[in-house]
Amino acid sequence: MRSPKLSTVAAALAVALLSSPARAVDPFEIQVYDGTANDPGSPGLELHVNTVPIGRTTAPVPEYASNHQTHFTLEPSIGLLSWWELGGYFQTTLRGDQAFDYSGVKLRSKFVTPPGWEDHWRLGLNVEFSYLPPGYDRDRWGSELRPIVAFENERFAFAVDPIVDMSLAGPDLGQGPSFEPCLMALYKVHEAASFGVEYYTNLGPFRGGFLPLRDQEHYVFEVFNLLSVPHFELNAGVGEGLTDGSNRLVFKAIIGYEWEKEPPSSMAAQPKVARR
Repeated sequence: MRSPKLSTVAAALAVALLSSPARAVDPFEIQVYDGTANDPGSPGLELHVNTVPIGRTTAPVPEYASNHQTHFTLEPSIGLLSWWELGGYFQTTLRGDQAFDYSGVKLRSKFVTPPGWEDHWRLGLNVEFSYLPPGYDRDRWGSELRPIVAFENERFAFAVDPIVDMSLAGPDLGQGPSFEPCLMALYKVHEAASFGVEYYTNLGPFRGGFLPLRDQEHYVFEVFNLLSVPHFELNAGVGEGLTDGSNRLVFKAIIGYEWEKEPPSSMAAQPKVARR
């Protein structure tokens, strides 16, 4: 006969797993898209690094808990047209036990309003497909639809990405799409740098009216961006989790470079200043 204590523990674990967010805020790419894209024919490369010194110590089986994980993601990209960019991700993780893992790949296609469409507003849509090992996503196959709305002038930059994330296989397939909006608000200093906040959330599946607040993920990042070096990107930030379902503390950095095509003549326009 099964022990009452064992039955109680098993029931508690089942409840915990069922109430956990099926797909978390993406730990490999903590970034708000601002509606810009590489110039046609120009390749780019970004390195995303983030670490979780104080994080969740439990996760849905068979995923690894995020506490003490450090993530390294390479993101190559290339502009095809003035409104179309292709990119991909190669993801790795240094776990808390010091094991180093391959953590999956993603492919994306980003469509944006072309330069000159409007002086201050930009719109876009990013479509993404992913395959991750079960230790980093129990569903393995997933996709993302990321609409982009951005505004920028000489002093401020704002962007909102109302992300819809979907499992394409696995135990969370039946839950349907999840809502993971994120946003940023930046103050620019003489086109040399910008300071501000980024906000990331995972509200859970649309089906059933989202997760209880304690199980949702909410993060505020205080961020810095370097704007003054042509073709170069630097974004760094410190993030604090606001709910029980969030990691308590996250540090992140993005370093990137875009190789601009050679101008056809010496009369071509000067290289543009890199920006996020």
